[in-house]
Amino acid sequence: MNLMYKSIICYIIILTGIAKIGAAQNTSENRITVFTIGDSTMANKKAEVAPETGWCQVFPEFVDETVEIKNRAVNGRSSKSFISEGRWKAALDSLKTGDYVFIQFGHNDQKNQDSTRYTEPFTSYRKNMERFVRETRDKGATPILFTSIVRRKFENGFLTDTHGNYSAVVRLIAAEMNVPLIDLQLLTAGAVTALGDEASKQIYLWTSTTDKFPEGRKDDTHLSVEGARLVAKLAAQQLMLLDNSLAKQIKK
Repeated sequence: MNLMYKSIICYIIILTGIAKIGAAQNTSENRITVFTIGDSTMANKKAEVAPETGWCQVFPEFVDETVEIKNRAVNGRSSKSFISEGRWKAALDSLKTGDYVFIQFGHNDQKNQDSTRYTEPFTSYRKNMERFVRETRDKGATPILFTSIVRRKFENGFLTDTHGNYSAVVRLIAAEMNVPLIDLQLLTAGAVTALGDEASKQIYLWTSTTDKFPEGRKDDTHLSVEGARLVAKLAAQQLMLLDNSLAKQIKK
């Protein structure tokens, strides 16, 4: 191989290296981090409880490689216990300018027999949710509010609302504080109603006998893998409509 060809090959190798470095830098610069805070309907699940799946556990399937999901949702937490256990502070300390925070509480805030979790919708619950929004913005990050997914509860053939004023408060905060809102209660209610009483069992945890659950499960709150993907897809479709950098990274 003569000197000219060697020079050309070296030049190509150098250009390729520069292109790769540039691409890596560009990906790093454009990377978006999404923190998710909430309860068991969002949380990552361990293999031993399969097929139970949180919708934020599968949400990475609906965004491109520039988005990193840091799922901080935890089973059984309300807005109150998430704060009192120091989980919000831990997430907040990690936030930086340009990040996003998905906020979804309500299922466990309703537990009025548990003083460690219960919040009253228009007072303590509202205060906590507003705090999440305000402190997220103080860090230069973007809050996005989510109403809780609907519970599968049919009465006389009709799906009933079990969240009451909690979802109403989230909508109110979104309007008053100008926060993007993904109304998952409304969206999942539509999906469950369309499926009907019997067919909608497939998106919740109606399972046959397993080693861990010898009597099977009849759970109308938590999601199956199929249900989690449905909720994540509904969320992604609505996020695409927002005017922000995250919307551009949702897979079409």
